[in-house]
Amino acid sequence: MSSTKIHWGRILLGGVLAEVALILAIVPLGLHLGDKFLQHTAPTGSLITCFLGALWVCRRVKSHFIVQGTLVGVVAALIYVALTRAQPEPVAYILAHALKLVGGACGGFVAQRRQSASPPEPPRLANSSS
Repeated sequence: MSSTKIHWGRILLGGVLAEVALILAIVPLGLHLGDKFLQHTAPTGSLITCFLGALWVCRRVKSHFIVQGTLVGVVAALIYVALTRAQPEPVAYILAHALKLVGGACGGFVAQRRQSASPPEPPRLANSSS
């Protein structure tokens, strides 16, 4: 039963951290360099931060890696939409939201591959006190 668990707390935290990292990474530069800079860097930054967020979320996951990684991207996108009160956005930002989902799914995929490539953990023996 626990192998099919969706880790909602980690997903929410991963999505928040991904979006905060994105904002902290590009907004200060965007204020200095202008809106064109933001429109060019937001899609790539969205992909990268959600990929990393999904990798973190999926460290302790046993199944549904891609679903849980994608949900990190969903949370990050919803945070941005909430922060902007769902105002119309440039096409580049809509693309960035789609890439958040892609980045999260790819992060989940990589985490799944990493786990399947690692050797299984040895069974733990009960502590015998004789």
